Amino acid sequence: MSIFEKARELALIQSSAAALEWDQETYLPSAAAGHRAAQLSWLSSRAHEMATSDDWRRDLEAAENADSGSDTKLTANLRELRREFGRSNKLPVELVARESVACSMSKHAWSAAREKSDFASFAPHLETLLEIAREKAELWGYQNEPYDALLDGYERRTSTAAVVKLFEVMKLELREIAAKAVEISASRRTSLPAGPYPIEAQKRFNAQVAAAIGFDFEAGRIDTTAHPFCTTLGPRDVRLTTRYMEADFTSSLFGVLHEAGHGLYEQGLPAEDFGLPSGSAVSLGIHESQSRLWENHVGRSREFWVHWYPAAQECFPQMGSFSLDHFLAYLWRAEFSPIRVEADEATYDMHILLRFDLERRMLNGSLTVKDVPTAWNDGFRELFGFAPTDDRHGCLQDIHWAMGGLGYFSTYTLGNINSAQLFAAARKDVTIAAAIDSANYQPLLGWLRKNVHSHGGTIDPSDLIKQATESLPSPEAYLAHLKSRYL
Repeated sequence: MSIFEKARELALIQSSAAALEWDQETYLPSAAAGHRAAQLSWLSSRAHEMATSDDWRRDLEAAENADSGSDTKLTANLRELRREFGRSNKLPVELVARESVACSMSKHAWSAAREKSDFASFAPHLETLLEIAREKAELWGYQNEPYDALLDGYERRTSTAAVVKLFEVMKLELREIAAKAVEISASRRTSLPAGPYPIEAQKRFNAQVAAAIGFDFEAGRIDTTAHPFCTTLGPRDVRLTTRYMEADFTSSLFGVLHEAGHGLYEQGLPAEDFGLPSGSAVSLGIHESQSRLWENHVGRSREFWVHWYPAAQECFPQMGSFSLDHFLAYLWRAEFSPIRVEADEATYDMHILLRFDLERRMLNGSLTVKDVPTAWNDGFRELFGFAPTDDRHGCLQDIHWAMGGLGYFSTYTLGNINSAQLFAAARKDVTIAAAIDSANYQPLLGWLRKNVHSHGGTIDPSDLIKQATESLPSPEAYLAHLKSRYL
């Protein structure tokens, strides 16, 4: 069996685990959590054993020795398979199994703790996952700090120092934009007409919008969960989830647009390469660029709503006498909210700056788990001017740490930066710009398919952005977008 056949077989195991994880987040009975943890632990252990075996090493070396370099995709696949083998081979199977069990149990503990706003009940699980993250960082090795090793798994060949430098450049300007945007929004005081907005009507409208921007429902679906996400169970099986509020139909809609952006990327990857780097997303920062592009640059634009507002008014009759301008003022409102997933564009990145700082401090040992709620509230107060009312609205609001996703959060702001740069580059094509202005998004999707999706994981994130936009990642386009929309 060749290394590429082995990689495809590994993908079958991993996608089977993904199906169980999707079920765990949507329909799994709470009493089944223990057995599901055992199932996922077994699958992750088998996958890890396979990907670090002597057979895998020999087949990889044989393919590398036979590679002439004339096929750039083959060479790129081998390079990234070697990189993944190097990282996987440094982790003992016992650690991988232990992490899988810890994550499964932690997610259920987080859900219960969040409901009761009881950080103390979740803290032991976070302690366990934090210790595992430190073990992995030490095994992988790092140049300056443990966060480097974790970040490289999400945003390859990106250093913590580079992210810190980028965030420091942006921080002051982001705070100024947020403060001014909140002040302007307060003077407008726009709110939606009173609900309820029936959930079934929301589901119909959301599906219409997702299909219109290109999401293929023959190769995907939308379900309900507490924390929206997108997951891929196979080359033609992409699952979106959202949550619903009867008081505000836009909450679920923008959840769907965001996750559909992820889904469009997954559906645009070369299906014939599923299981290979060339058939996989390159990084979370690029993945997030796709979700934020469709959610914010498309879904919150005037052009989008000139087309879709009549359909929204038909689905939700109370919107009938509410003008488009008032609706856009509502969409473009800015306010300091404690909840990241409900934050507007103008204030969103400050949530990420906080989490990025806390993660680094937890990993380097300067912040203990028991002190996380206090550190969260202090940091939030510094950035936003107030503290959350409880842990449910503070340090327990995100599932990422419960999933073992330490090192993850900075990719959200990297995604915002990339989304603005990609959207601006696409609009330089006058045909694409004209189509966007008339709410026809197929040319834009085609541009993304060609310049982002089709490359899979064969090009490093920063090089992919440079190739698509003719510039390395820079906050310039993103900050210009925020100023244009909010100030």
